[in-house]
Amino acid sequence: MSTVKRDYYEVLGVSKDADGTVIKKSYRKLAVQFHPDKNPDDPEAEDKFKELGEAYEVLMDDDKRAAYDRYGHAAFEGGGMGGGGGFHDAADIFRSVFGGGGGGGGSIFDDLFGGGRRSRDSSGRQRGSDLRYDLEITLEEAAKGIERELELEKAEGCDECDGTGSASDAGTKTCEMCGGHGQVISARGFFQVQQTCPTCNGSGQIIKDPCKKCGGEGRANKKTRIKIRIPAGIDSGTRLRTTGNGEAGVRGGPPGDLFVVVHVREHDVFEREGQDLFCEVPLAFSTAALGGSLDVPTLEGRSNIKIPPGTQNDTVFRLRNKGITFLDSSRKGDLHIRVQIEVPTKLNSEQKEKLEEFAESIGEKNSPIHESFFEKAKKFFK
Repeated sequence: MSTVKRDYYEVLGVSKDADGTVIKKSYRKLAVQFHPDKNPDDPEAEDKFKELGEAYEVLMDDDKRAAYDRYGHAAFEGGGMGGGGGFHDAADIFRSVFGGGGGGGGSIFDDLFGGGRRSRDSSGRQRGSDLRYDLEITLEEAAKGIERELELEKAEGCDECDGTGSASDAGTKTCEMCGGHGQVISARGFFQVQQTCPTCNGSGQIIKDPCKKCGGEGRANKKTRIKIRIPAGIDSGTRLRTTGNGEAGVRGGPPGDLFVVVHVREHDVFEREGQDLFCEVPLAFSTAALGGSLDVPTLEGRSNIKIPPGTQNDTVFRLRNKGITFLDSSRKGDLHIRVQIEVPTKLNSEQKEKLEEFAESIGEKNSPIHESFFEKAKKFFK
């Protein structure tokens, strides 16, 4: 099931002009409410807790907040939000706000967020990594919504050992290098550095009879096809999450998630701002002066608008409900048509003569913009 990335202000329940004190107060309240330790039976609590941490980190940083206010989620695409690249762990953020382990004891907390040796269970199983996939779609596809099949190569469960990593029922034994902790400490001068155990790769367990096909890891790279639904109204920078479609876990551990970052390709005719569309359409000089009708493009096809006599250049006409659908709603934005009056560039002598006669016949009184401008600027022409 795919979900659309929510607005950070909505996540924290604050207004866009909220200051740091308000943001921190709201975060503290919600983080305690959705802390995984307090919601062991709620599978969605972890996601909400991570979402809160991500929103808090952006809105409490002046530079990140300014970028987000201007560009939305697209501001951090390069940072790879999917999977946490470029951002701190939700666990670290919680600790920085509350101090220590946040009163939760640390066990479930560390297990959920990859805190050192607790990111695996006693048999050495580990959760698979989250993956990011950048998907480009057209404006028409973003407006209507589509279903896409993605092809990617990722770690899948080994079919030789059914993901266990073991070629037989011999089982596992505790890693002698790290004593089952998955971490080793090495001294570097005056400092001690904790690192992943090179012998068991952090699992804390050694398989007695490893599978020859996967080397005991329980997974191998395979090409995979995944279908994903892109909802109507999606915009560039939106991140969709498909649960369980990341890399397979080590030795039968749970899989990670796949995050699909959507990029909407620039359109040749329309420009998009939120759910509204904008389009510039040429208008004949005669139609602008006399009035008439004008065919204009929409995402659904051709439409027609009435042009009143005396229409000026850059006049904007609004077509209601001809824009982009709002996410999870039947409501649509509008299409704004800006007319650009065409001026003939090649005139023969007869056309020039008639145009000069026309200009003399109407004079300045029939040109309100001309008359208003020169009334204001007459002191510059003395």
